[in-house]
Amino acid sequence: MKTHAQAVVIGGGVIGCAILYHLAKLGWHDVVLLERDELTSGSTWHAAANTHGLHDSANISRLQHYTMTLYNELEAETGQSCGVFQPGSLYLAQTEDRAHQLRLQAAKARLYGMNFHDISRDEAERLHPLVDFDGIRSIMFEPDGGNVDPSGVTNAYAVGARARGAEIHRFTPVTATQAQPDGSWIVETPRGEIRTPWVINSAGLWAREVAKLAGIELPLQPTEHQYFVTEAMPAIAALDRRLPSVADRDGEYYLRQEGKGLLIGAYERDMRFWAEGGTPLDFAHDLFPDDLDRIEDNMMRAITRVPAVAEAGIKRVINGPMIWSPDANVILGPVPELRGYFACCGIIPGFSQSAGIGLMVAEWLVHGEMSHDMFAWDIARFGAWANDRDFVKARVRDQYAHRFAIHFPGEERDAGRPLRTRPVYETQRAMGAVFGLNYGWEHPLWFADRPGTEDGAGFTRQKWWGPVGAECRMVRERAGIIDISNFAKYRVAGPGAEDWLNAVFANRMPTAVGRSCLTPLIGVRGGIAGDATVTRLAADEFRVISSGLAERYHRRFFDAVPLPEGTVFESLTEAVCGFNVAGPQAREMLQPLTEASLATEDFPFMASRQIGVAGVDCLALRVSFTGDLGWELHCAAADQARLYDALLNAGRKMHAGPVGSRALMSLRLEKGYGSWGREYGPEYWPQEAGLDRLCRMEKDFLNRGALEAVIGRAPRERLVLMALDEADVTASNADATGGEPIFQGGRGVGRVTSGGYGHWVGQSLALGYVAPDVAAGTEVEVMVLGQPHRARILPAPPFDPEGLRLRA
Repeated sequence: MKTHAQAVVIGGGVIGCAILYHLAKLGWHDVVLLERDELTSGSTWHAAANTHGLHDSANISRLQHYTMTLYNELEAETGQSCGVFQPGSLYLAQTEDRAHQLRLQAAKARLYGMNFHDISRDEAERLHPLVDFDGIRSIMFEPDGGNVDPSGVTNAYAVGARARGAEIHRFTPVTATQAQPDGSWIVETPRGEIRTPWVINSAGLWAREVAKLAGIELPLQPTEHQYFVTEAMPAIAALDRRLPSVADRDGEYYLRQEGKGLLIGAYERDMRFWAEGGTPLDFAHDLFPDDLDRIEDNMMRAITRVPAVAEAGIKRVINGPMIWSPDANVILGPVPELRGYFACCGIIPGFSQSAGIGLMVAEWLVHGEMSHDMFAWDIARFGAWANDRDFVKARVRDQYAHRFAIHFPGEERDAGRPLRTRPVYETQRAMGAVFGLNYGWEHPLWFADRPGTEDGAGFTRQKWWGPVGAECRMVRERAGIIDISNFAKYRVAGPGAEDWLNAVFANRMPTAVGRSCLTPLIGVRGGIAGDATVTRLAADEFRVISSGLAERYHRRFFDAVPLPEGTVFESLTEAVCGFNVAGPQAREMLQPLTEASLATEDFPFMASRQIGVAGVDCLALRVSFTGDLGWELHCAAADQARLYDALLNAGRKMHAGPVGSRALMSLRLEKGYGSWGREYGPEYWPQEAGLDRLCRMEKDFLNRGALEAVIGRAPRERLVLMALDEADVTASNADATGGEPIFQGGRGVGRVTSGGYGHWVGQSLALGYVAPDVAAGTEVEVMVLGQPHRARILPAPPFDPEGLRLRA
């Protein structure tokens, strides 16, 4: 066994082997995989190994499509069979919402060149004569869907990796991972040590234990999961072809052919956790006792759909472990607090995603960044708060039991909440606030007319649509008070503060005390890794405000630039809360509460002041994400309740009041403002998002070379604001939400990044990226609910296009 390697992969399941293969494929040949037992041990070997390409996330769909395509290529390359069966997959919709979901996925497939389309009942019955399609509203067919052999795929990756120089050591458990002062690691095993700049934890069921060797906690929890295989069925034995798999997710089961019988699996409501205190080290190719009673309801629904199952005997039952994250997505990426430690854990549909995950890990290590924005998988979406065991278990229980439930746009799940709250939480709750979760924090989405109102979720307009509209009109007509405490807030102070900020961000920092600037943060490939407002508080002190959801993600960029001696950088997100008071009467509402003049000549747009508001010390910024006249007021968390009471009392005098984040999203759409994670992300170049004017190429800054290589190029696409046809959205009772494809003349030209209704301007609006030849004023079709909705590219935002109210 070698003593040095470019990377050490821990875990020899399908994911670890896929990572090793792709690292070698991208040119890292000096890489090693260590497996404590035999390859496929843990959860790989017993997986049902179904494969499907479509996902609600476009980027995950791309990676799943890549995975499905690679398996046949991998067989040809290595000579190792992957056991690929591709008879296709039938997707059934029993409900209107499921039909909306499938039609939307079909539209995305059309945009991205994937094969997924609707078929008639007659065609479905020809493809799968055993299925009873009564009660089915819509049927989609994915010709490339099917399944693979778990051991075959894993070993094919291993063969391909070894052929490129990678090493695999079985029966070689990792006993320690020691961080070194230079940022490298020593990985200890009974067979010796390996020094490496990168440790990759893909240990599957043992990911928690491996992480603890490095002092890391991961929010993961294993569960039991069952499927069974029937005896041979005469109706299947008589066929000369393989039957397509069936995805009847409203029935909460999956079904496919196995041999001459059927394999049926379920995610039951009466789920079981396993190994809550840690995964046993002697567990390998083990299973749990059968417990089919738990999935009886799911089985009965499968029998109703495929009556022949009732006459078939059960050949074998598989009850094995899976390991879940709190949102059932992968936990992937470098641990921000450590150099050289990469996590890749918590994968559920491993055989639909293995190659895509392997490619993303390899790209990140070899090139410094992935080619797709995969923040939905990034470990940085969770902070230390997510390691609360009650939270993890509650979220995993919810994810498992609702595995096949539709995850609607903007849907909020209650499981495990509240976890983190601000001082005004109870006050807001008593006022009817309906809360969402943002990086562990509870924050108001909207305000109902009575406490305890539940949120609504769906593809069409929900019960909150009207109240949110009232909040928007209140802001535009008078004023509103928006809780912005979940923004990330940082303090940078010391003699090198200005130089450090200029070295991190693309824009030049404000030179005058009391002034602010907007600035992009540039990614490794020249894309937009973030955006921030930076305010100069003193000669040697600045405040940075950015996305709260991205706080841990952005730490990687901040840590990439060493702080000058005597300069400090600290997060104030927990210590500081904030409100945005916005609307045409915001000045009139705030002025009686402060001795500071809020007149335009004294407090112009993009200015900042340290002022007292109702006796509370506040940092006041003359900015507002609503696009209206407004101030952000940031105060100590201990003073939040006192400030909120004063603002609410002042607001009552002019019929102004609390406003939630859904209204804020509507208001910013009317102004055409982009948002990180939607319009801004590492996939987009600044000139495509209209942020190139904020990039000062005459100075040096983080990843300037990458930006210099792309900023002179013509945009591949451009960010636009669209107004949807009122008749179309009225007929569907739905607005765009994000992810909908955009077509023009039958050609796929783009996709929506954000959407909603502009309650003040009276238009259904969508931001999105389109091909550069799609001109302003022209008509396009936005595939809301998977159906074409006419839309027009707006030449300017419909609210205050000249910024007169913003600067009033």
